[in-house]
Amino acid sequence: MRTFLVGKVGFVEKKEWEPNCWINVVAPTREDILFLTQECHVPEEFIEDIEDVDERSRLEEEDGWTLMIMRIPYKSMEAGISFITVPLGILKKDDLFVTICYYHTDMLPDFINFVIRKNVELANNWDLVFRLFLSSSAWYLKYLKQVNNQMHMAEVELERSIRNEELQRLLRIEKSLVFFITSLRGNDNLLMKMKTLRSQRQFFDDDLVEDVEIELRQAQDSARIYSDILSGTMDAYASVISNNLNIVMKRLTSISIILMLPTLVASLYGMNVPNSLQNNPYGFLIAIGISLLFSLMGFIIFKWRNWI
Repeated sequence: MRTFLVGKVGFVEKKEWEPNCWINVVAPTREDILFLTQECHVPEEFIEDIEDVDERSRLEEEDGWTLMIMRIPYKSMEAGISFITVPLGILKKDDLFVTICYYHTDMLPDFINFVIRKNVELANNWDLVFRLFLSSSAWYLKYLKQVNNQMHMAEVELERSIRNEELQRLLRIEKSLVFFITSLRGNDNLLMKMKTLRSQRQFFDDDLVEDVEIELRQAQDSARIYSDILSGTMDAYASVISNNLNIVMKRLTSISIILMLPTLVASLYGMNVPNSLQNNPYGFLIAIGISLLFSLMGFIIFKWRNWI
């Protein structure tokens, strides 16, 4: 748990909490939760909601507390999926401002370092909220570029050889894009609800809110575009695989028919009935010749029809 004084000079880290400080809790321990519930009087049910990895983006108000849950991108290799989204809880009440995330993400440390390095001016806690929105959208775009690179690499491998591993790789990328699109849509709804808080509207920086909307729309559009491209790519490769299978089956059927012709001749010649070749010393060679002739004729016909 880290505490920062929010002001016109960006962030100043504090060893102990002071009024109008930002309490940033990442992967909270039992001691952190006890401090939040007993010292800061944060509702325990809010903390439990944030712990749920599938918790949707939303805004709630209860007993003077304002709870906001936004979905932020998270780079993970669990279950083979490179990118997922996790909830970030934002709690406000009077001079208390708390963020809780149960995962060590790249976004929060980068956001803190950026504000400290650039001395970003933060007029109030709502500025901090919208800056977090802006940072999350930027990280969505950054991860989407990595997803696009993974898609390109998978496509290159598929052009060389269509294997199940590469198709499964594309499926995992598609899951990441579904997570991103769903979470960005939820964040967009959360932003709309925040803008309807008329009692807090006076504290909003309209330029900052507009920047957040632009970045959020860009992230949504990029995610949808990549998802459409991936869907089209997978449909195209599915068609290619189906076409290749049809070609293989057609060739195998043609070869089977060609091989059936000498078998037919040999079966007729080998029947236990009189024929004109049973006493001919060259009967065996004649049968082989007829078989080869029929096979050659069948091969020529099939080749002419482009069946093999």
